[in-house]
Amino acid sequence: MLGTPGFQNHPPFTTHHSPKMSFLSPIWFIALAALGIPVLIHLWNIRPGKTLKVGSISLITEASKTTSRSFKLLEILLLILRCLLLALLAFFLAGPLWAWFAPEKKAKGWVLIPKENLKESYQKFKPQVDSLLKAGFEFHYFNKGFTTADLKPVLADTTLKDTVTQANYWRLVKQLDEKARGVPQIYLYTPNGLCHFTGSKPVIKSRINWSTYTQADSTSRWIAGAWLNNSGEVKVLLGNSNPLGTQFSEMQVEAGGDGDLQLTVQNGRPLVSLKGAKQQAIAVDTSRISVAIYTDKYALDAHYLQAALKAATAFMGRKAVVKQYASPNQIPAGQTWLFWLSDMPVDGRLATNCKNVFQYEGDKTLDVHTVINLGDIALTKRTTHMDEGTVLWQDGFGWALLRREQADRTNTYHFYTHFNPAWNDLVWNDAFPKQILQLLNDKPYALPAENEKRVLSHQQLMPYYIINSYTPSSITATDPKDISPYFWLLIVFVFAAERWLSHRIKSTTNG
Repeated sequence: MLGTPGFQNHPPFTTHHSPKMSFLSPIWFIALAALGIPVLIHLWNIRPGKTLKVGSISLITEASKTTSRSFKLLEILLLILRCLLLALLAFFLAGPLWAWFAPEKKAKGWVLIPKENLKESYQKFKPQVDSLLKAGFEFHYFNKGFTTADLKPVLADTTLKDTVTQANYWRLVKQLDEKARGVPQIYLYTPNGLCHFTGSKPVIKSRINWSTYTQADSTSRWIAGAWLNNSGEVKVLLGNSNPLGTQFSEMQVEAGGDGDLQLTVQNGRPLVSLKGAKQQAIAVDTSRISVAIYTDKYALDAHYLQAALKAATAFMGRKAVVKQYASPNQIPAGQTWLFWLSDMPVDGRLATNCKNVFQYEGDKTLDVHTVINLGDIALTKRTTHMDEGTVLWQDGFGWALLRREQADRTNTYHFYTHFNPAWNDLVWNDAFPKQILQLLNDKPYALPAENEKRVLSHQQLMPYYIINSYTPSSITATDPKDISPYFWLLIVFVFAAERWLSHRIKSTTNG
């Protein structure tokens, strides 16, 4: 008896084989109704009367005239041949196929472990795996193709080392569901790291006994980014990940290094590294965020926006310059951000040479009484909007207030209200600098897959099952063989026999 839940012993397979016939077009069996035709013909058999010669009829009394028919089956063999001919024709038209069914000669089930973490996974579940293999289960790698292997020599290989991969276990489970149809039992052993579960949960038909564990290397610390601030100091964003979650924290590093952080200079470029980490030193971003504000008649709007931008860039800690211009010609090309607070079209020179362009939009002003979906912020005026682009902000009616349109190397943000208290309460709300900060930092720091240490619970990672939709079978069939030519030969033989017998009966009757 195995110590693994859900395992049951099965009786040994026999070598019994059984044939089975199937048909491509069984609708042709309707033609079997024609069997009644020869039967009726043979039943409706009227024999002519015979003349009896006598010497005198004077002594024969007159009797009433009667008519009789004889309903008797005559020429039984001929009738059988004709019925058999029609039946064979119906079977021929139905497209007969023949297959031999036999029990599969296969293992009682599969045991699967990913190749990249084979040794650690095996050690976590060694008693269960050994018990299953001893009971006749077959080992397969939980990788594309699910190839089989002899586990003992693989484990004995000292050159085999566990590696870090980001294989998508949900995608593999879906493939396994198709590959292992008919396998009585499947046991799967994998880590439960979040990096292995991307996309949607699969829906499968096979019942999989899936056991997971948290890997020993369950914490990670790395440098997510490093940059210079306006004071010339280096700021570092540290990432920390563990099974419970991932956090980011900022640290400021002096030239001589601070704690676990080390600052060096190579070929004139500052590099920062984390002591004791496998991560290589990363270059410090010395670039500058340049923000230009242009307005012609919306000076109050520019005042509120400039205050929010300075607060946001100070919080980011990046080298940044925020400057307001009264003429488009004064604005240098290549700005990181251009805020165009004007009803005029954006200057063509700037529209194609700035990384991000934020512009007022709309020809017609509408009075509304609704909110902005950034925290129920009152909205009293807006402009008409267009349908292109990705919606970032909306009003209470679901209409777009801010859309982003991406073209070539420029992101264009279309704004359908103003940064003005007469239009809305956004500039008086705490959400205003936060939303500006989110715009400036639109591409958050990525979490490398090798540093992702969060895990999923068993309930979160288990796929959805289609209940009672599929029952594994231990019976397999050979490829069906078309046997209609044999029926055709039988039809020719029976037809020839029927013609010969019919001709012989006629010759005997006439003779």
